[in-house]
Amino acid sequence: MTLKTLTQPADDTTAPPALADHLYLACGAGAPGGARWSLTGVDAIEIGRGAARAAKKTGTTLRIDCPDPWMSSRHLRFEREVAHWVAIDLGSRNGFLVGGARTSRAVVLDHDVVEAGRTFFVLRTHEPALPAGDTDITAPRELATLDPVLARAYDELVRVAPSNVPVLVAGPTGAGKERVARAVHAASGRRGALVPVNCGALPAGLVESELFGHKKGAFSGAIADHAGLVAASSGGTLFLDEIGDLPLPAQAALLRVLEEREVRAVGATAAVAVDLRIVAASHRDLDAMIADGRFREDLYARLAGFELALPPLAERKIDLGLMLATLLPPSTVLAAATTRALFAYAWPRNIRELARVTERAVALAAGGELLPAHLPDEIAQATWPARTAAGAESDDRKIELVRLLEKHRGNVSKIAAEMGRVRQQVQRWLKRYGLDPERYR
Repeated sequence: MTLKTLTQPADDTTAPPALADHLYLACGAGAPGGARWSLTGVDAIEIGRGAARAAKKTGTTLRIDCPDPWMSSRHLRFEREVAHWVAIDLGSRNGFLVGGARTSRAVVLDHDVVEAGRTFFVLRTHEPALPAGDTDITAPRELATLDPVLARAYDELVRVAPSNVPVLVAGPTGAGKERVARAVHAASGRRGALVPVNCGALPAGLVESELFGHKKGAFSGAIADHAGLVAASSGGTLFLDEIGDLPLPAQAALLRVLEEREVRAVGATAAVAVDLRIVAASHRDLDAMIADGRFREDLYARLAGFELALPPLAERKIDLGLMLATLLPPSTVLAAATTRALFAYAWPRNIRELARVTERAVALAAGGELLPAHLPDEIAQATWPARTAAGAESDDRKIELVRLLEKHRGNVSKIAAEMGRVRQQVQRWLKRYGLDPERYR
């Protein structure tokens, strides 16, 4: 996810944001939403069942309580081992899973999903830390996220919302761009309506008429005056979705409207003043379109007062619990296999697809527990590979590699010699498991 803001002066000495490992409660039983805990100064995390979701740090150990009846009181422990974390079962009733595979001990790498009871955790390493530190979000809201970078962007967006600064939102189709537009409008305090316009769906040949209006008799079929969508949004917010689909002539006309703050209908002799607030969005690469001459750079400059890029849902699975809290009735119970499938699925159509899938599942469940049978087959079957002897052996090999990386301070030649393997084989294993020798030196 990227965020463009005003260019800093050449002599800017602002320090880069501090980095930290974080543990996320991405989806939990017994409490809505999700939570994030900074692991700065933490060497061990103990997780178990508690009356309510709570976290307490004692020395370098963080204890996390989860109101999950399927979890043991002392269920799981994470331990820091130099550059990586290892998860260890504490004699729980039903163990834990990493990436859908049941295990009693495993190296946990960046973005791994760890399941204990019906609570799902995600570990993320070396990412920007928020000044506020830990976060626990239980109340559903439109602009809620546990992601530190996206949270900063949302905070800035809310501060920009009451102004007339135009907002440009990038991101793949279905990633929630219209949700952002609605949140900006709600926070703006503007009394007019939010007027959404899908630029790609405007009838060919009538784009300018639809946007800017027309006078009766301006062209064949113009049997009455039409104010247009821009005028309809005056005093409110005009949401131009898929702005990259707007034809070049309409881009030029829109640029004039933005510069003059007035609109002239097709066939009219005089322009009408409008009170505009623009939120534009596109899934296209507008920079590439500008380079190809398909999008006006001057229009881009007018639209990009504040830029926000939304990541695909596949990169936002730490927010899955927050999203489900807004999409599901409060009393909904998800079977462990159902939640596991939701985490395993790639979500190519993003949040829009999640909304449709959960709506369908709730209808089929008819008030009962949401089971994998209530999901479309491609999602219900999107599980991680089943735990096998080979899989267990692979986890053991990963743990052994981490131990040797620590012992030999990332020296691959010494690791290969101790394992009795050629250096190239060890390097292939390190790449497969995402282990970077440089982090151990």
